[in-house]
Amino acid sequence: MDPHAAPLTEDAVRDALRDVIDPELGYNIVDLGLVYGIGIAGSHVDVTMTMTTPGCPAQDYIVGGVEQRLAEEPGVTGVFVTVVWDPAWSPQRMSAEAKAHFRIREDAP
Repeated sequence: MDPHAAPLTEDAVRDALRDVIDPELGYNIVDLGLVYGIGIAGSHVDVTMTMTTPGCPAQDYIVGGVEQRLAEEPGVTGVFVTVVWDPAWSPQRMSAEAKAHFRIREDAP
């Protein structure tokens, strides 16, 4: 790890993950609400995430994108991605910006 690099933070990881785009929806995985958790232990990053549906055909592509993008971050030497299905994803997990983009009402179930 570069001693002059800024410390790795959850916010920095989340910002980097905004570069990972769900190819079916054309929107980043953070604002879609697919990232459930980020853990940092030294130079290793653990990402817990989901897909919009079980059996998502883009799962390998998205997970690979997460691994590749985070490996580009200064100070990251390891990335582990866990895909979970509980809790299930719903449009309510999306950011306000993503909801506006997809024209989803804030109060929609």
